[in-house]
Amino acid sequence: MPTVRRIAHEFLERNELTTIFGNPGSNELPFLAELPDTFRYVLGLHEGVVLGMADGYAQATGRPVLVNLHAAAGSGNAMGALTNAVYARSPLVLTAGQQVRSAIGMEAMLANVGATELMRPLVGWSGEPTCAADVPRSLAQAVFEAELHRRPSYLSVPYDDWAAELDPATLPTVDRTVRQGRAPDAVQLADLAARVEAARNPALVFGGDIDTAGLFDAAVRLAEHLALATWVAPSPHRLPFPNRHRLFRGVLPAGIGPLSAELAGHDLILVLGAPVFRYHQHVPGRYLPEGSTLVQVTEDASAAARAPVGEALVADPGVVIDALLTRIPARRTASGEPFGSSPEPAAGKNALHPEQVFAALRDTQPGDTAYVVESTSTNAAWWRQMDLRHGGSYFFPAAGGLGFGLPAAIGVAMARPDRPVLAVIGDGSANYGITALWTAARYRVPVTFLILRNGSYGALRWFGDLLGTPDVPGTEIDGIDFTRIAEGYGVPAASVTGDAELRTALKATAEGPRLIQIDTELTTPE
Repeated sequence: MPTVRRIAHEFLERNELTTIFGNPGSNELPFLAELPDTFRYVLGLHEGVVLGMADGYAQATGRPVLVNLHAAAGSGNAMGALTNAVYARSPLVLTAGQQVRSAIGMEAMLANVGATELMRPLVGWSGEPTCAADVPRSLAQAVFEAELHRRPSYLSVPYDDWAAELDPATLPTVDRTVRQGRAPDAVQLADLAARVEAARNPALVFGGDIDTAGLFDAAVRLAEHLALATWVAPSPHRLPFPNRHRLFRGVLPAGIGPLSAELAGHDLILVLGAPVFRYHQHVPGRYLPEGSTLVQVTEDASAAARAPVGEALVADPGVVIDALLTRIPARRTASGEPFGSSPEPAAGKNALHPEQVFAALRDTQPGDTAYVVESTSTNAAWWRQMDLRHGGSYFFPAAGGLGFGLPAAIGVAMARPDRPVLAVIGDGSANYGITALWTAARYRVPVTFLILRNGSYGALRWFGDLLGTPDVPGTEIDGIDFTRIAEGYGVPAASVTGDAELRTALKATAEGPRLIQIDTELTTPE
């Protein structure tokens, strides 16, 4: 009779979950035994890095990804990275080994006490099978829950379950599919189109879910068809619209008052594929400008329910975009080149200004490069200089949790070998996921890691000024040489200083990973 392990492997293969990101402990070995040759196991040296790689992979593929963690301790190590995956709406399927069933109650070593509660409220679903025969069904539920709700799920499995033999009659339990369709009805579409068409000065706001769903080009068509000023929702983890397009007005500020002021004069604000809104720094004020109304279109029912203002339509934004394109006549648009140019970069005094670094990236890297960015103090410089015109070009930690950039870049590169991948990482951020360099070297993942070194938690110093606490300790981190660290993990590395030297290094190509360290002047996010 087939074992639980064999049935689970067959189910995972049938559902294309054959790339596993993990760091195994003793409880996980029985699941990994007899793994078919069609599977690929990607080892990370820390569970936070493991989950970060899987997050990048899931975002780049749009598909569920399996993560294998170790009991309570390993699951706990991954929780910081899990916050980013939750807000990126990454469909991760987290599995963790549990002690044998007879030892859980007496809390034997490596027992995951209260396993189903450990990862809540971060995961959307958490479970532990009631018996060995329930493992295949529970695994299927974990996959379907992650896929349907686009939120990580968690399954703890006692390790003695995997070798249990099951009656073949249980096989149909996992031989099934679950699909979701969420299209608005004709009346809802007609009403929305009429409101947009009747508005005096409507505005578009796109969120990261637009890029996640592969609607980047559709968003451009809609903005051009309606000839509307277009913003990206605050705190973006993906870029849903070209940032040099003549209709692009920028990334909305992440404070209530400044965001409202930015949208002043627009009577209708149509938000597609974004929460309303992901605020960050607390700057109170009106949620919307005087005389404005807001309509949100999102597949995320939770985001619709928790919004503090506006009307919400829980529906597929792609269907709504198509309807608006067909139901509203095209407005007159300006002729000529739809893209503008970047301004001259600011020059640094004692080191390169981040704008000079980003101008070098813009000028030397292929147009379809996918950038994984975790340099939080250089946001303003980034958007001033970069020219991103393709979907899937920008990935950022969705919850602001540090440690995303290095591992996520590896996941993106593994998922999209057809595109160049470059990680822009601050020196403060790099330390949180530094062990990812070993995985990059081990699997020869072709990623360029660009480390911006200013010897400080720059964003934290900016917040210190914002909060009136400029004299707090713990913001200086000078003296770290990332080239030596990278070489210790097996990644070729170099340190550059000037603009010409940086551009020369960026133009060079490598078959595997490489790291470039560049000293930069301290800047602020805004």
